[in-house]
Amino acid sequence: MHIPSVSAFRSLLAAITLLSGIAAGQPGPAQDNPFAPGWTLDPAASYIRFGSVKNEKGQVIAETHSFATFEGRIGADGALSIKVKLDSVDTKNDLRNVRMRFLFFETFKYPEAEVTAQLTPDMAAGLSAGGQKAVTIPFTFAIHGARNEMTTSAIVAAETPDRIVATSSQPVLFKVEEFGLEGNLRKIAETAGGFDITPQMDISYQFTFNRTGGGGGEVTADAGTAAEPARPEEPPAAAALETKGEFSYEECVGRFEILSETGNIYFASGSAQLTPDSAYVLATITDIVKRCPGLRILISGHTDDVGSDAMNQALSERRAQAVVKYLTGQGIEPGRLFATGYGESRPMVPNDSDFNRGRNRRIEFSLYK
Repeated sequence: MHIPSVSAFRSLLAAITLLSGIAAGQPGPAQDNPFAPGWTLDPAASYIRFGSVKNEKGQVIAETHSFATFEGRIGADGALSIKVKLDSVDTKNDLRNVRMRFLFFETFKYPEAEVTAQLTPDMAAGLSAGGQKAVTIPFTFAIHGARNEMTTSAIVAAETPDRIVATSSQPVLFKVEEFGLEGNLRKIAETAGGFDITPQMDISYQFTFNRTGGGGGEVTADAGTAAEPARPEEPPAAAALETKGEFSYEECVGRFEILSETGNIYFASGSAQLTPDSAYVLATITDIVKRCPGLRILISGHTDDVGSDAMNQALSERRAQAVVKYLTGQGIEPGRLFATGYGESRPMVPNDSDFNRGRNRRIEFSLYK
């Protein structure tokens, strides 16, 4: 969901840059090249929002979320790049933010989304300071290992010769299947109550750019610390990144439940040997366990229904023990960790497809009492 917002935001940024250069109306290189000497995104005067729709017990609910931390640049050659920190997804709910990070975006493995575009001088033709123009911008959106070509429409306004504001004139439609995220969306729906979520999101944005060295100056990438915007539509939200320090009891319990749904702890086929791909989520688990001091954690192994009951029971136990061994090797006190296995006896979902069997082959984390 948040993903689309990033793409829209990048496209908009591109439009802003072009317009900004034309708006400058200055002689010499700035006039010949609207991108010179370059432009910098002002996050405090910008936003990226995405909307999702869910059907919960017959009630249709529309929700709007955002990203809090992003940065953007336009080079003197017109090359646009906008990067969004996916950990900064802000749904106004801590555990929902965690679900989005771990289950949808899988930020432990794919921390950023990026929009790139090549701007051309004709995109800014006819725009002058104090005016505005409708612009259509093709862009490339990269997220979660996928990369697609998209288009956005924006209204670009030249506030001053050195400051441009681009606002989406219509939402950018983000379809999760086009980026291979339909399975992750299904995880979100199942763990949040089993409701249906529409597999597409509408992204809207406002991007403000300052000409480098033109008065706006360089700004930081953090929307919470950047300079004050000239005319923000609403106050920017504080960055919704993971807080530092120890978690509360409730925060620990919620995170362990969500970690149990990731499915990103991998073993060699038929064995308890952790694969290198597991390093991403295991590092995150180690951090969370360390930030839940005093709590004892039960690590449970589960399998699908392929193979005999006895084989699956033994395999689930060995896999749980392998995760305990990894965590103690990272400095977690052995007395806080307990391992058990349930084999195929506790499936999360029916073993009726390859996708569901993959869900059932899992490691779960819970409090040990």
